[in-house]
Amino acid sequence: MSDEQLDPGQVIRTVVDSFWSAVDLPFKLAAVGLIVAYRYSFSAFAGRHCRHLPSCSEFTQHAIWRHGFWPGGWMGAARIWRCRPHGTHGYDPVPETLPAAGRWYFPWKYGRWR
Repeated sequence: MSDEQLDPGQVIRTVVDSFWSAVDLPFKLAAVGLIVAYRYSFSAFAGRHCRHLPSCSEFTQHAIWRHGFWPGGWMGAARIWRCRPHGTHGYDPVPETLPAAGRWYFPWKYGRWR
């Protein structure tokens, strides 16, 4: 045995993260598939009228790929909420990291609603 011992907590975190990544993948694929179908069907006929850059569908797609189905979906919902009359506008990229207050049991804290 080598001099370096593996930290049991780190091993457990790695296994749990790998498990949830595998569980999350089908949901990511389904959500991104629906977003792509929307962008090339209904959105193509309705025209682009988005107030933000990237568009709400692009933002949601990137948020889901970067942060997972649950937090990314809530970020996308918050973005769509902001894309209304008297809402925000302009450049609004997907955050690099998840908000510190966001938890799976407080999903609304993943998004910026105002």
